[in-house]
This record gives sequence, structure tokens and C-alpha cells, in this order.
Amino acid sequence: MPVSTQQQPGRATSTIGVALIDGTPLVREGLSSLLNRTAGLRFLGSAESAQVGLRLCQRLRPDVVLVDAALDPRGQLSHVLSAAGGSMRVLLLIDDARRTNQYIAGALAAGVAGVIRRSAQPNELLRAIQAVHTEGRYLDPALAPALAAPAPRAQQTPRQPLSRREHQVLQLIADGLENQAIADILYVSVETVRTHVKSILRKLSSRDRTHAVAVAFRSGVLVVDEQSPGSRPARD
Repeated sequence: MPVSTQQQPGRATSTIGVALIDGTPLVREGLSSLLNRTAGLRFLGSAESAQVGLRLCQRLRPDVVLVDAALDPRGQLSHVLSAAGGSMRVLLLIDDARRTNQYIAGALAAGVAGVIRRSAQPNELLRAIQAVHTEGRYLDPALAPALAAPAPRAQQTPRQPLSRREHQVLQLIADGLENQAIADILYVSVETVRTHVKSILRKLSSRDRTHAVAVAFRSGVLVVDEQSPGSRPARD
């Protein structure tokens, strides 16, 4: 069955509505049972494909949507869901094949609020759902060492240090923001942001924005628990 939903009128504001996009029927069945019996959570529905999952989320507007990483190999689904607006947060379920710093950094750059191992224990998943809903960020402790693993010596630091403004731009890119949104937050023009991005790519020897975020995490330019720069920085 491609999609299943459970709707009840009058959901309490303290209840977290959760949806699931996952290609494995057994996982969909097991998680729906777990969420339905957990106080404070309400399972809204599930979908077995990215396309159906998008329609499901557009209709039900969950607070948290769990996404199977196998259905989102390039981060496009996570980016669309994260950019949809409102309070919906994406929690990515990562399998062993994608348990790499490059994939995790790319997922964070695409806008996911949290990442957790697909093999995590039920209580860990429940904590992750609560965290992405209340704090807007969660990183599975078992995945943090992979993300923070040092690169080979020749790549540990960029050839030139980033300026303060470039570092702010890079943080915002890692939060999944596009150039216009970054320009609005930093009170600069879009062209100025593009100039900063070009400089960041050059200094980090990166081929694109996602690669720059991955390099930055590996080299320590960005750290996993670094405070999100969502609040507006002071003008230069």
C-alpha cells in the first residue's frame, strides 16, 4: 500500500505529529506501532516513495517527518521538505551504506534538522524526534565521530583562512539557506553573497557548496555543535 494515514480531529498542541517516508513495509509497520503507543506523539501516516511522501506531507503538515536515506540519495527530498516552510522538521534515517561524513554533511546542508542511524534503538529515535521538534537539531552521537573525522594532513586546513563574513556565509549554507536568504540575514546583496561563496569554494578547494560544507566539517572550520547563525548578525 503506497500511503497510509491516521487522522483524528482536534490534535492537542502539545502532541508532535509524525509522518514517515520509508521504502520498507516492515519498518513502516513497526514505526507506526511505536509512535502510536508513545505519549506525546501522534503518527499521521506513511508513504513508500519520495513522490507520494511529498504529497502526504503537503496534505498533513507533520511536525516531524522521518525520511529513509535510501529514498533521498542526493538530498533533494530533504531539501524540498525543509524548504516547505512552517514548523516541519526532517529527521533522516541513515543506513550503513550512507554512514559517511560526506553524506551526513550534505544532508545537513540540504536542510535536515537531524540524522540518526536506521538501526538505532526505539528510545533513541524517540529522543531524536523530540529534539528536532523542540531544539531544531539532532545528530546521532554514533554518527558524530564519522562527521568530525580528520581529513588527510594535506586537507586538514584550507590554504587560506576564511574571513569572519565568509565563515558566517558558510554556516548559513550548512543550515540549508540559499543565496537570497543569506543576503537577507547578513544585510548584503545577493551578488556579495555569490562573491563570498566563490571565495569559500576557492579557499576550501571545493567543487560546490555541499562539498564545501563537508570539507569544512572534516577540517574543523565548522563543528557539529556550532551554534546556528539563524539570528541576524550585526551589520559590517
